[in-house]
Amino acid sequence: MQTIAVLGANGRLASQVAKAFHSARYHVIAITRSGNADGLPAQIEQRAADAMDSQALTAATQGADIIFNGLNPTYTQWRRFVLPMGENVLAAAKAHGALHLFPGNVYNYGHQVQTGMRPDAPQAATTSKGRIRIALEQRFKREAERGNVQTVLLRAGDFFGGPVTGSWFDLSIAAKIRNGTFTYPGPMELPHSWAYTPDLAGAFVALAGRADALAPFEAFHFAGHTLTGVDLLALCENAAGRPLKRAGVPWPLLRAAGLFSPMMRHVCEMSYLWNTPHSLDGGKLKALIETVPHTAAAAAVSTALSELELCDVVQPDGAAPAAA
Repeated sequence: MQTIAVLGANGRLASQVAKAFHSARYHVIAITRSGNADGLPAQIEQRAADAMDSQALTAATQGADIIFNGLNPTYTQWRRFVLPMGENVLAAAKAHGALHLFPGNVYNYGHQVQTGMRPDAPQAATTSKGRIRIALEQRFKREAERGNVQTVLLRAGDFFGGPVTGSWFDLSIAAKIRNGTFTYPGPMELPHSWAYTPDLAGAFVALAGRADALAPFEAFHFAGHTLTGVDLLALCENAAGRPLKRAGVPWPLLRAAGLFSPMMRHVCEMSYLWNTPHSLDGGKLKALIETVPHTAAAAAVSTALSELELCDVVQPDGAAPAAA
């Protein structure tokens, strides 16, 4: 039985990754700062480590054949923590000879992001967070090329799905559905890239199973769901069983608030993604694993809303609402 250490196991994606690898019969070690990851199967081992402490992280990942890097500091802490944490993860993976799995995002492409982005597309970040991500991924690639740590990167769009909060889906778009309001951050007609986290987690399991056939550093794209605001509104209305009033995000007010709030400045810096149509080409991933996990959009949105208890979801047959 192979062992995977899942870092940041309380996170939106990492918690799903821990569950997916457990279901695939891996021995899973969930690592968090506190040593307590909520909502995971009892059989999953839990350990504590501060990811800024290299020795502690290496000790906590002892026995791991695979390390999933789900570390994701808040925006205001990226400059301080992202690159040092990345170095510590590499040190731990090198010490154990472990495969390193990493979830990428679209920040690397900056304002040049577009529809049908392939893994080999040029990266030209136009934000501070995009530049940090490029530097981090370049560090992973250098260590792989030196023969120290194999890294498999899977890039995806905005997360939704699962009971953990903190994404655009639950903090903005669906937050007021119980009150009959759907809040969308950009033009309704533009396509936007989404990743349903249980599907994305399943794709990581599939990639881990094929790692022996891969180069020291490989990057893949997860196509997920490409949805316009119109699409997403219809899916949310279908799940809620009623029409929803449309609302927008008051970006001018948020930018004004950013004069005093560092977090709001970082959020506003990424607003271009809601005004720029984009999607990811998952052809390379499909060619490798053949069957890419994919939940139909209607079922994914309905389940996501139900798990977050954001509305009383109507079952497809019109029967009783799903249990909260």
